[in-house]
Amino acid sequence: MLRRSSTSAQVEGRAAYLFLLPWFAGLLLLTGGPILASLALSFTDFDLLTAPSFVGLDNYARMLTDDPHFVNAVRVTLIYVVFSVPLSGAFALLVAVLLNRPVRGVGVYRAAYYLPSLLGGSVAVAILWRQIFGADGLINDALSYFGIVGPSWISTPEYAIYTLVLLHIWQFGSPMLIFLAGLKQIPAELYDAAAVDGAGKVRAFFRITLPMLSPIIFFNLVLQTVNAFKAFTPAFIISGGIGGPADSTLFYTLFIYQEGFGNFRMGYASALAWVLLLVTAAFTALAFRSSKYWVHYAD
Repeated sequence: MLRRSSTSAQVEGRAAYLFLLPWFAGLLLLTGGPILASLALSFTDFDLLTAPSFVGLDNYARMLTDDPHFVNAVRVTLIYVVFSVPLSGAFALLVAVLLNRPVRGVGVYRAAYYLPSLLGGSVAVAILWRQIFGADGLINDALSYFGIVGPSWISTPEYAIYTLVLLHIWQFGSPMLIFLAGLKQIPAELYDAAAVDGAGKVRAFFRITLPMLSPIIFFNLVLQTVNAFKAFTPAFIISGGIGGPADSTLFYTLFIYQEGFGNFRMGYASALAWVLLLVTAAFTALAFRSSKYWVHYAD
């Protein structure tokens, strides 16, 4: 009987691997292969037209010592990540708390607040955002009623990056839904006990809600950080693909695109991509390392 069960398990295991074979083939050919190819190309001089020539660590040395655009792209991307990720997360949590109340028609509100996340990364919304923050855009029209003459927000280096930060914050729908699901898992008895002890809503939020939501906060933090490092479409559309004005919206991913497909330096672009991978992995590892101090699990 035991031998028959073992044979049946082996047959089911082979069947499972058979059904997973297309996925494994796609992972190897469409993901794993290009990743390894880009690693090899990062040590070459490759212009997409001629055969790559090996240059060793020259690409990495160049970006660290002789490329001011690299330094600026890193600075712009870090500003974007540092401001957009926590602000988007805080706003998503605030809206989730408000939508967690038993209000009539709350499903309609949830769908409406989630809609920007479905559209926020699209080209059409990026174009709309460029019109809103232009010199004759909606923002300056509103300021004109108060006698304020606003600048062209997307054409002024001091403000351009922050218009993209606002665009990221506007796409708070996905983390909001995750927070909302987490809020519904918090036992109501905890709030009842806190109310009996005299704790107000603010104290209950910091003593109960935030600790219970800390795994969800951690998940959203990692996910939104990775997505922020990968941001490309808003900067490309709003700046016209050049990262202007004065490189103020030159995201790191846009810089990779310019080097690889604009300047035909695919070897250098591959090296830039691998640096981005390592930096993103470092931020993710740091988040996991710090989680033991502030993330609280039920067990």
